[in-house]
Amino acid sequence: MPGPVKTEAVVLRSMRYGEADRILHLYTPARGRVGTIAKGVRRARSRFGGRLEPFFRIQAELHEGRGELLTVTGAQTVDAHPRLRADARAIDAAARACDAVGRLFETGEPHPGVFNLLCRQLSLLDEQAGGGDGTAASRAGALSFRLKLMLAAGLAPQLRACASCGEVEHLVGFSGAAGGVVCAACEAGAFQLGAEAHAFMAQALGQPLSEAPQAGEQALSQAERAVATTLEHHAHVRLMPAFAGGAAPRDGAPLAAAEFG
Repeated sequence: MPGPVKTEAVVLRSMRYGEADRILHLYTPARGRVGTIAKGVRRARSRFGGRLEPFFRIQAELHEGRGELLTVTGAQTVDAHPRLRADARAIDAAARACDAVGRLFETGEPHPGVFNLLCRQLSLLDEQAGGGDGTAASRAGALSFRLKLMLAAGLAPQLRACASCGEVEHLVGFSGAAGGVVCAACEAGAFQLGAEAHAFMAQALGQPLSEAPQAGEQALSQAERAVATTLEHHAHVRLMPAFAGGAAPRDGAPLAAAEFG
């Protein structure tokens, strides 16, 4: 029913609207993705404009009217992730994580586990910002997050046995259409998935985000291709690469800007 709504939320994206307003995409534990408008928030005297930046975790006060967008009437900061916001690589990783959540879980269906997963990923990026993590480690963490999103969406790849015939040995490839690894007899149309990539994906699905497994660049490239082809076939979604160094999507679509300021 229309009326006031109080909820915790993560700001996925912020877009300028009109002379002083902003359209915000929020992700909430009980309402999924929510579209909102913050009126007058770009004015210098706005009461809560600085709390509605991308990647902020907030306690939001909203008003639900008859329109599609809820109106932001108040916001308190839960976590601003200040270190993340000072590191260009961490900002990019956060934008890709929020983009993936917003596109894979674009409805108002509640997914509190996804909300908690996103909050954990942003906290880890904040903790790691400015550190010496290498490209491979950052990419592994981003892929682990994406694999866990797939699990929450019911799209986790089949890794224990051939997705086509059930064979548990001689698993040599990956088929996005089949939704998992395939054996030598079923590999037509599949691409090679090495043992290291297979192990990385299995471990990433079973371990906490903070304990994301590591792997070499070739294995990570194979794992990222497995993620991308599974999502294309079964969710009809093409996400940007999980990490800035990943391969470009086939259609070359740019990353949706989170927008600051």
